[in-house]
Formats: sequence, C-alpha cells, structure tokens
Amino acid sequence: MGIGDIIDQVRSGAEASREDVIAMLSAEGRDRELLFENARDVRDGKFGDKVFAYGFVYFSTYCHNNCTFCYFRRTNGIDRYRKTPEEIVDLALDLKEEGIDLVDLTMGEDDRMYGDGFSGLVDIVSRVHGLGVSVMVSPGAVGEEAMPRLKEAGADFFAVYQETYNRELYSRLRPEQDFDFRCNQRAWARAAGMLTEDGMMVGLGETVADRADAILAMCAGPCEQIRCMTFVPQTGTPLQNLEPTGSGMELKAIAAMRLLRPDRFIPATLDVEGVGGMKARLDAGASTITSIVVPRRHLAGVAQPEKDIESGARGVDHVFELVDGMGKKVASQRDFSAMLRRMKDALPRRRLNTRSPHPRCGVPAGPYPAERGRPALLPRRSRTAG
Repeated sequence: MGIGDIIDQVRSGAEASREDVIAMLSAEGRDRELLFENARDVRDGKFGDKVFAYGFVYFSTYCHNNCTFCYFRRTNGIDRYRKTPEEIVDLALDLKEEGIDLVDLTMGEDDRMYGDGFSGLVDIVSRVHGLGVSVMVSPGAVGEEAMPRLKEAGADFFAVYQETYNRELYSRLRPEQDFDFRCNQRAWARAAGMLTEDGMMVGLGETVADRADAILAMCAGPCEQIRCMTFVPQTGTPLQNLEPTGSGMELKAIAAMRLLRPDRFIPATLDVEGVGGMKARLDAGASTITSIVVPRRHLAGVAQPEKDIESGARGVDHVFELVDGMGKKVASQRDFSAMLRRMKDALPRRRLNTRSPHPRCGVPAGPYPAERGRPALLPRRSRTAG
C-alpha cells in the first residue's frame, strides 16, 4: 500500500498501524511532499489560519541528573544560573505585554527548587499565574506529591518528555532514571487537573521503528500537546561527537503526528534551528510556535543553549512578523485562553488511554479507567537521582 493510500485511510478515521507510521517516516521525494501537504490540510481544517505561540523562560540551569545528551548535565563544567522569582516575573510580564498568553516555566531538576515540598517552584508558578497569563510548568520528573500543589498555584499545563519509548535506549540517555516514574508524571498531572505534554527526540541512534513506537505511544495517550525535537550534539556531553542528522526526521514525525491526531497542539520549536527552521515545521503540520524568548536577558535554550536568543531573533516581534509573512495569524490571547478552557472543560470526560500500540512500546497494555476516578498508573518504582 502506498503513502497516498495510507494517508487516505488515516484521514478517513482508520487507526494507523506501526507499519503505516514507519511508511510515513520513511517517505521521500513526492511521497514526502504528499505527507506534508496532507498534514497542513488537516492542521488548517482544525485550526484555520491561526498559529498559537507561547513564551519560554528557562529559569534554572542546575540539574541533579547526568543525561548523556544534555548540555546541562550535572557533570558538565559550565556556567549556570538560577533566576530570582522577581526576575522570572519580570520576564513573564515582558512576554505578556508583547502579546504572549502562555509562559513555559522550564528548569533542570534543581534540588533547591525541589526542596521544602517544592515551595520555591510553587511560589514561582503562583507569581507568574498572578500576572494573568496561562502557565506551563516543565520541572522534570517531580513526582505525584507535587502535582496538586502546582495545579493549585495556577499551572495549566505540565510538560515532561519521555524522549523515547525504547527502554534500553532510555536507560542510555537517562542513566539511573526510572522509565516508569517519568511516564507516570503525566498521569499524576492529569489526575490533579492539569493539561499535559509528551515529547520524543530523534537523531540519537534510534531506529525508524523506535520513532514509530514513540509516535504511537504519544498519540495513544491523552496529552493535549505532543512534540518531536531533533537532537543537537552539545559540548561536554558523551554524545558531543555524534553526527548531526538534520531536521528531516523531525519534520516527518510532525506530519505523522498531525495526521494521527488532528486536534493536538504540535509545536514548531525554535530551540533546534531557531527562526530559520520555523517555516519548515509549520509546513509539516505544526500548529504552535514554542520557545519564544525575551532577548538580552541572559537566558538559555534547551536543545541549543544560545541559538537566536541574544540577537532577538526569537523575540515576539520578529516571530510574529515571520508568521504574518507566511499568510498566517498568531492567535490572540482571547483565542488561546478559549482553547485552553475548552481543553480543561473536556478533562473529566476523557479516558486515560495509554494502551500499548505495539509490544515494543514502553507503555503497558490498557485500557485504563475513566479519569473522573484515579487513573491507572504504571508500576511505581523507587527514584534515584542521576
């Protein structure tokens, strides 16, 4: 069966098989363009000419983990920072005043922020929420006990990326970090009433089947936002000499996710290729521009610590101009707030469906009970900080 036939079946409502997703991820030439054309059509049918956009504040680069892919790994001898609550609020206010309605508060797994029952993190979420903006919190794998406090403080979204659903690869990427504990984060966040995000990374030596498994696992779950990011080798990490792969795999993953789940937020991140890669990601079916950063405030990115930040290229005005040049419109604050309200209103009616789409995926078989009760969870294991 050709790509056109697979796309037609998926767009008609058929569930994609593992082989179908592998075929999408392997598309080249005209098949690849057909994949992107259909992904754009599906995205436009759901979101029209609106592109959602949100800001990014990486407020602590301290981390107790030693991930093999991450520039901010514990043993990398780099300059680090930890922004004060006042600095964080000031950054978030700048984003709000420029038309951004959601701020992603991101940090490494910083023991100071985890201490005293996560009081420092909760205080920051509360202060930013008090500005009248929506809040996404990306604090790493914090555990079940933090979720009600983050929700009460005003967090709308909880984001934590699994990176891969291949357990063996996960163990190499995140040494001494429990796969199931990380997977449970999103279930605990949803039980507390927050929207959730999952993400995968490509270019780390995974197979195309691994990528397909990750996409199927993310699409089977109830996350409102799912993403793919290309790995960029970073100095001072065990993977610093890994050959860069380019963004082609990420673009096809975006398109496949869009076809499988038309209603999800799927980001065109600025953190991998900066604004230069934004159009290609939107053209592959992305609906949301993420990682907009206030310039000249000594902030870092995640995938690329310095890419387009201090120059202002990832600032609000420049990004909005580029979107206008594509014939799109950045959704208004009212549009974004209304979308989030609809998503949150739907939470009690959704079912937590994380049944494994294939035996190689890391999520055990479901189905799980309705979310109005306590979600069924993966087995909880002891957590060891890497």
